[in-house]
Amino acid sequence: MSEVILTIDGIDPLDLYGENNNKLNLLKKAYPDVQITSRGNQVKLKGEKKGTEVVKSKLEIMVRMIQERHEFSTQVVEDLLLSDHAADNKISQHSSGGVIVYGKNGSPIKAKTKNQKLLVECSESNDIVFAVGPAGTGKTYTAVALAIRALKSRLVKKIILTRPAVEAGEHLGFLPGDMKEKVDPYLRPLYDALDDMLPAEKLNFFITNRIIEVAPLAFMRGRTLDHAFIILDEAQNCTTTQLKMFLTRIGPSAKAIVTGDLSQIDLPGHQKSGLRKALQILAPIEGIGQIYLSSEDVVRHRLVKEIIKSYDLADEEDEAERIRIREAKDASRVAQKDDNFPINEIKQDLL
Repeated sequence: MSEVILTIDGIDPLDLYGENNNKLNLLKKAYPDVQITSRGNQVKLKGEKKGTEVVKSKLEIMVRMIQERHEFSTQVVEDLLLSDHAADNKISQHSSGGVIVYGKNGSPIKAKTKNQKLLVECSESNDIVFAVGPAGTGKTYTAVALAIRALKSRLVKKIILTRPAVEAGEHLGFLPGDMKEKVDPYLRPLYDALDDMLPAEKLNFFITNRIIEVAPLAFMRGRTLDHAFIILDEAQNCTTTQLKMFLTRIGPSAKAIVTGDLSQIDLPGHQKSGLRKALQILAPIEGIGQIYLSSEDVVRHRLVKEIIKSYDLADEEDEAERIRIREAKDASRVAQKDDNFPINEIKQDLL
């Protein structure tokens, strides 16, 4: 028989044991031949030497992950306990750094590009962050991961996800159903990100209990959003008035990320995007960060990056042509003005 006493330092034992010892109970169930007893910051292991060493190794991995400020849900504990070797290798890879949060299957969600990493760092040091860039650069996905991490770490009490309900060039007409059914199609991308990061049961619980709110931007008017992590998606489709309304809802203990793509503005022609103005006038304010992503940050299909580059090049050529035409018109007006100038009057003055 072997007896091992492991002292837990540098973390809250509750993070390791879980609520009502649910994480520790998973360990006990996986290794019934090892007697596992916890008291304060000490865990006693008693059993055959091989078994106690394996459980000790599992506990050390769990402690290390918590110390490195990674999310460690019961799902990840179950993943860790699937096998002695495969799970250990998976967790070891997770703890190499860069993990924002763990998905519903225990898979690590991390920043994949330089600017995504800058977005994570910028969010940690600023209460409001603007993340601007083309489609597929992971702006919204990274923002949702940061919000989930803040909620699980109890840094905030709720998550609020919102976007303006603007049709992307289509006219959808009358939509049947109640208010939720009418606006959900506009909010589907936010639900997709949440589906990747939370088990269905937990996500339904959070939404039912309003711990996670997904709502169109118009529903934010008149509210004070505090103790919350707020994400405004597709902000390029906000007018200046709407964006000002949103930013002035933020309470003293809230964090916000505003994402947008200035190349995909779906507002009617007579309305201007408020995002461009906000980026200009709010840049000098301390506590508001701005991150610009590019086609190099695209994490979708490899062709998406090439598609974005092609459109950018075409836009540059169109802009150059517009400038050339404008300059030609200006030159023509100057020449026409010179031709109509009263030459005879000048001659008379000279005489």
